[in-house]
Amino acid sequence: MTRVKLCGHTREADVAASVRAGADAIGVISDVPVDSPRAVDADRAATLLDAVPPFVTGVLVTMPETPEAAIELVERVRPDVLQIHGPFSPGSLRSVREATGRPVIKSVDATDPESARAFDDVADALVVDSTDAAGAGGTGRTHDWTRTRELVSELDSPVILAGGLTPENVAEAIETTDPFGVDVASGIEREGGVKDHDAIERFVREATGRRVIAE
Repeated sequence: MTRVKLCGHTREADVAASVRAGADAIGVISDVPVDSPRAVDADRAATLLDAVPPFVTGVLVTMPETPEAAIELVERVRPDVLQIHGPFSPGSLRSVREATGRPVIKSVDATDPESARAFDDVADALVVDSTDAAGAGGTGRTHDWTRTRELVSELDSPVILAGGLTPENVAEAIETTDPFGVDVASGIEREGGVKDHDAIERFVREATGRRVIAE
């Protein structure tokens, strides 16, 4: 079954809605050099991830300038998993992984398969995304899923599909790509940084067949 990560949470109510819908992972964004309505400070990120219950994975999404900055942020926020965007070498990723003891996911641009190959032996998983010039995700743009399917077949690392996913297209994206997981942020929002709980439920249902657990 395809795993589902719902990302860009800024409110506890949205975290609870994502968990209730059956998300496998909850993403919180912090310390990014781009203007995003989904970014929160480190203390807020720690509070939100602390609300993620056992058996659901709390993911810190960040764009650190250095390995040291990433390590310091992990020590403050204490996520289950670290997801790194932006320019970062395989060696730097390895040093963060070893220093933090956390699984590390690396985001790569869908148009740069060589980058995916370079991180294949280092990352615990790869997010194949439609990124902007700074390497950030959350652009709301899809990419060529057939090319990502080729990466899924070629790489040893689990591949997580991101970029422009919505409740309306996620089932087709999964059928085309056969990824380990899917990752969505803007596609389940009512407005920037505020989730649409109906969209959350529909996205998870379309991706996995799961239905929301009644309160």
